[in-house]
Amino acid sequence: MEQRAYKFRIYPKTDEKERLERTLYLCKKLYNTELEQRILAYRVQRKSVKVREQENELPRLKEEMPEYREIYSQVLQNATKRLDKSFDNFFRRNKLRKQGYKIKVGFPRFKSSKQYKSITYPQNANSAFVIMADGNLMLAKIGKIRMFKHREIEGKIKTCTIKKHSDNEWYAIFTVEREEKTKKVPKTAIGIDIGLKQLIKATDGTTIEPPKYLRKSEEQIKHWSREVSYKIKGSGKRKKCIKKLARAYRRVERKRDDYLHKVSRDLVNRADIIVFEDLRIQNMLKNHKLAKSIGDASWGKLIRYTSYKADSAGGSVYYVNPNGTSQICSRCGNWVQKDLSERIHSCPSCGYKSDRDLNASFNILNRYLKKRVGADSLELYNKTPVEMLPLPSPSQDLACNVEEAGSPKGMMSPL
Repeated sequence: MEQRAYKFRIYPKTDEKERLERTLYLCKKLYNTELEQRILAYRVQRKSVKVREQENELPRLKEEMPEYREIYSQVLQNATKRLDKSFDNFFRRNKLRKQGYKIKVGFPRFKSSKQYKSITYPQNANSAFVIMADGNLMLAKIGKIRMFKHREIEGKIKTCTIKKHSDNEWYAIFTVEREEKTKKVPKTAIGIDIGLKQLIKATDGTTIEPPKYLRKSEEQIKHWSREVSYKIKGSGKRKKCIKKLARAYRRVERKRDDYLHKVSRDLVNRADIIVFEDLRIQNMLKNHKLAKSIGDASWGKLIRYTSYKADSAGGSVYYVNPNGTSQICSRCGNWVQKDLSERIHSCPSCGYKSDRDLNASFNILNRYLKKRVGADSLELYNKTPVEMLPLPSPSQDLACNVEEAGSPKGMMSPL
């Protein structure tokens, strides 16, 4: 079984929006109160409060504070479990840090209204949420909400999350379980080099330029940022400017997501196997000269979108060690040192000259094919739509002259 999420825009009326806002406020208040309870219990009594103990206190909470009766019981339970999950993550990261990993531990924090933006109906028992025949959504203790159901949901619905975005738009997110797609016999494979000058350079010659939506909208974002800073805190004009600033960021995010969805769909349609570099993007964002451009390109989203689309289509996405893919000559295997400013690969040993990113894409594909040396890999190699000179012939060894690191955690094994 595999999990998928479906996201739909909902349009609550004024009274429904008030109930949703009220639910968010009370769940946030419950989260912070239970966090304080856990902290005080450990400080005073050296006792760890379990999630089951806090869930058992919810009926008494409803008796003492009648406003919590307005909220569906499983939504309150989910707020408690969300806190427990935060502590589980804290202890897990703390354990990894003691083992020598350099990661931030992050003790659970109190949530503000800006940080607590979603509620979850964890299961559909007793009709907690129902998608009606007309496409609208019925929520327990909230009512019937108009929903734009633009596609059919495949699989069994497990949870429903109602989320409020910073621009005051509301969405319903359904998590479903469905049968995994049968993997088809691979016939084509392409290597993908992602970058900033060229978002994608593939071994079949495909070149896609980065749209740079954030860069194009910078002036508008700066304008509204200045307007927010000029206004008095707490004033109505400041709130209006904050809303307009949030909408400007939201437009950038929507354009970027739409573009990446189209690009990832095109890649999945081109080949059965897609090979990326196993980049550590979070570490790369520490370079302050390139951080904005890397964030604007959204490499992680592109890889994630391509991966789940490939799974749904019966294809596969693999990752290889990125070390030296831009420096190695894909024809002879020699190391050719280049700065980031050098966009042309020119090998002094064999004389091969090509675009830097195209050369890197061949190395990425070769590193994957290295693991598939045999009759099946040669057949896949011959059927791959690559007609560029630097790829080795099928009679040659498909391996690069660089030792490849082990498979990253969670990487699918080659067929």
